[in-house]
Amino acid sequence: MVRHTNSAAFHWLEPGELIDGDLRLQLKECRPPDPDKGRVPCYVFSLITSSRPEPVGEIHFRVGTNDKLQRFAGHMGYTVAEAARGHHFASRAIRLLLPLAKSHGLTELWITCNPDNAASRRTCELAGAVFVEMADLPPETNMYVRGERRKCRYRIDLRSPAS
Repeated sequence: MVRHTNSAAFHWLEPGELIDGDLRLQLKECRPPDPDKGRVPCYVFSLITSSRPEPVGEIHFRVGTNDKLQRFAGHMGYTVAEAARGHHFASRAIRLLLPLAKSHGLTELWITCNPDNAASRRTCELAGAVFVEMADLPPETNMYVRGERRKCRYRIDLRSPAS
């Protein structure tokens, strides 16, 4: 069941069927924006495969843009269970969500990851994102407080015919 919180200022779209071979994205939750915390609306999907009864991961698609999102958090956040890694589920999930991003009027997507996370960096590249820069995290961010200091910033141009 999808937990869907209505927000008068945001129109949720039906994502339709999101399938790539043995990978299917199942809408789990629609999180409303929280302007006081700088949060934009967010779709949360479970990553489902035909070979496993439980989800193998999750992907968050944050709709909208603000400085924090573009520079540090990114439009997409993903996780894949350790036992399910190596099948490019995260990069495939990102690609499946590009039409939804376009339907929301976005012209670019930002994805960030930690510099030492080679698998996540490869995920960005396989999804068609281009490395833009390494950004220092400001001390006031939650990520900095957790011990993170830098983020790799990747960009997908949604105006490109390839995306």
